[in-house]
Amino acid sequence: MSSPESRSDEELLAECKVETFRAGGPGGQHQNKTESGVRLTHHPSGIVVTARDSRSQHRNRARALARLRTALEDRERVRPPRRPTKTPRAAHEKRLDKKRRRSLTKKQRRRPGTDEA
Repeated sequence: MSSPESRSDEELLAECKVETFRAGGPGGQHQNKTESGVRLTHHPSGIVVTARDSRSQHRNRARALARLRTALEDRERVRPPRRPTKTPRAAHEKRLDKKRRRSLTKKQRRRPGTDEA
């Protein structure tokens, strides 16, 4: 499969199921009566994008195509493997010091004479 940015709109639309629907929302009667919302379902990848921003179906189709290209590019991008960060030495020492203090507090709560150490 070639990269999304190298394919023309027609090639990309050929791989998609194009649905139109009433967008609704602000825009009044024009938007409520015309099917200006566009939903593109890309069959090979299963990605679904919608555009219902404009009152024009043509503008919404162009926006949906742009969103589909962005989603396909994001899907093809190879992310570097995550390397876990090491705990800083100061944080490690702070944690051990806190454990020592907690241990001392618990030792001081014991009854006198029950020391086994």
